Amino acid sequence: MPVDIIVGTQWGDEGKGRITDLLAGTADIVARYGGGDNAGHSVTVGDTLFKLHLLPSGVIQPHTKCLLGSGMVLNPAKLIEELEKLESFGVDISPERVLISQKAHLITPLHLILDGAEEKQRANGQLGTTRRGIGPAYTDKISRKGIRIEEIREPDRYRRHLEQHLQFADSKVEVHSELQELDPVQAVESYMQYGERLLPYLADTEFFLHNALREGQGVLAEGAQGTLLDIDFGTYPYVTSSHPISAGALLGLGIGPQFVRKVIGVTKSFQTRVGAGPFPTELKGEIADRLRGTGQHPWDEFGTTTGRPRRCGWLDAVLLRYAVRINGITEIALTKLDILSGISELSVCTSYRHEHGSAREYPADLPPLATLIPDYEELPGWEANIHGVRTWDDLPTNARKYVTFLEDQCGVRIRWISVGPERNQMIERPA
Repeated sequence: MPVDIIVGTQWGDEGKGRITDLLAGTADIVARYGGGDNAGHSVTVGDTLFKLHLLPSGVIQPHTKCLLGSGMVLNPAKLIEELEKLESFGVDISPERVLISQKAHLITPLHLILDGAEEKQRANGQLGTTRRGIGPAYTDKISRKGIRIEEIREPDRYRRHLEQHLQFADSKVEVHSELQELDPVQAVESYMQYGERLLPYLADTEFFLHNALREGQGVLAEGAQGTLLDIDFGTYPYVTSSHPISAGALLGLGIGPQFVRKVIGVTKSFQTRVGAGPFPTELKGEIADRLRGTGQHPWDEFGTTTGRPRRCGWLDAVLLRYAVRINGITEIALTKLDILSGISELSVCTSYRHEHGSAREYPADLPPLATLIPDYEELPGWEANIHGVRTWDDLPTNARKYVTFLEDQCGVRIRWISVGPERNQMIERPA
């Protein structure tokens, strides 16, 4: 059996969690390959809403093994909290079922403080980070100063490395006054306890995955964030510090490309973004408020991790085509089509205008994204509530036209269509 990779095609928050949960039904292993607890995936099962930040969304499926890859950065306190929360819901989180790559890096209290302080220093140029320590942890990893979780196997070495790492705070106090509140002794003791708690979960996950694939098991690789937040291919510098794209799955899990069967792009039926950065199709006013919701429902457009209201706008087909190309997307899962019900006229950005002409592709020598003016094609909306629809033919005619228009724009078949937040509110079209 091969590897199927799930990626977000936008700025994250596309609904990857519920698609992963759906497809995990036929997978043996679900593996998260990048990011940290800056991600937030929501899965609704009956009356229960699971909010996941580190564990793969497939953990809700009882038959799967779940894996946290070497490409991740882990806040051990948050990971333990998430494990215990799931256990309270009756989810099996035993070390026989949940495996953590020994090569994953730890997020420390120093990383958390530096992330917040550095974002504050940017003043009007803030990037909109989640302040979860993600960037500083990846910075230490790349500069070869990071702490791999495997060090907990050698407590004395682990303690010394933590102490040396936290002593670095002394040289930063003048620049970041928040560091004065950091108690290195208490932090070290807490991290020693976290190490004891997580030690049974450590594994050589690359070897485990290789053997599983050779034995014919199916692996679902779950990304976090989205293509437009990729450190290399996103809307830099308003990006994350890892690789949410499909190539990141190979890097973050230690598997070769020969195992990849397909890449599933998750696309929201409109466009959203949290934090700063360019957003050509962003809307203000009544339509934006309608797309966002009030926050009363868990599926409204407020960050799972931060609670921040998301910026909302029409779907951008230029950026969707870009995501298809960068990831090698073979199928698309379209989410939140039901949110568009009741809007009489819908718009989709199909090209950009700029001072030298127009363009259907991005980036290719274009001016900065923030300066581009979107060109829209208008499509008629539909009034019917589609929450109860389960087949393609039962969708309103204009809803089907909207879906096929998006297919024509990006050149990839839309295989799944979400019409509500629950597991069964999904339309699957034949391959």
